[in-house]
Amino acid sequence: MSSAHDFDFFHGEWDVHHRRRTDFLDAGSGWEEFPATSRCWSLFDGAANLDEMAVPGQGWTGLTLRLFDPATREWSLNWSSSRSGRLFPPVIGEFSDGRGEFYGDDTHDGKHVRVRFLWSGISGTTARWEQAFSVDGERTWVTNWVMEFTRRRAA
Repeated sequence: MSSAHDFDFFHGEWDVHHRRRTDFLDAGSGWEEFPATSRCWSLFDGAANLDEMAVPGQGWTGLTLRLFDPATREWSLNWSSSRSGRLFPPVIGEFSDGRGEFYGDDTHDGKHVRVRFLWSGISGTTARWEQAFSVDGERTWVTNWVMEFTRRRAA
């Protein structure tokens, strides 16, 4: 069951390796890879956090606001980037056995998509995030973005 401290592992500074499909809806499309850095800090005594990701090689910055709802014991993950200046629809979910699963609805290239975020591989020095889209009611998923996080060493 999720708690207000599920994302405590993510506080601090990270190096990020991105792998992103060139076409988010095509499982056969190629991947592009690029680096980033991320910094996450706690709010609301752990029941919220904010991370900012700098992607200088791509020319944008992103952020995620995560909020824990104590009534439902679920998290909402809310993403935005400097490219759009808008908040995307949230994905909502929880952690179980060290793995986080979050789902939501959005559009991509004019099509309705079901969105899934997965958090896994969580340790003191690593974490993995991946995004997948489904256009067929969750029968199939196209994983279209993966981020591998490695904790930055103190200077």
